[in-house]
Amino acid sequence: MSVKLRLTRVGKTKQPQYRIVATDSRSPRDGRFIEIVGQYNPRAEPSVVTVDNAKAVKWLMDGAQPTDRVKKLLEISGAWSDFGTARAAAK
Repeated sequence: MSVKLRLTRVGKTKQPQYRIVATDSRSPRDGRFIEIVGQYNPRAEPSVVTVDNAKAVKWLMDGAQPTDRVKKLLEISGAWSDFGTARAAAK
């Protein structure tokens, strides 16, 4: 099973909010997921990114592949740099 970190859409029509989830790469966008890692609200001013860095780093260390947008959100939250230091310490 290939795991991806990606966005799933929640919220009302014309008012999107997103969850950052760990999911099987074969499941549909808004389908079944394994775990919620964070949230992203692009409509707030400024946009709100809430990520549980420990969960994100755990999934990245286990081999989960983030999508391009999720990678940017992880960089904003600081989880990507935590992953880099954890990966360097594991070597």
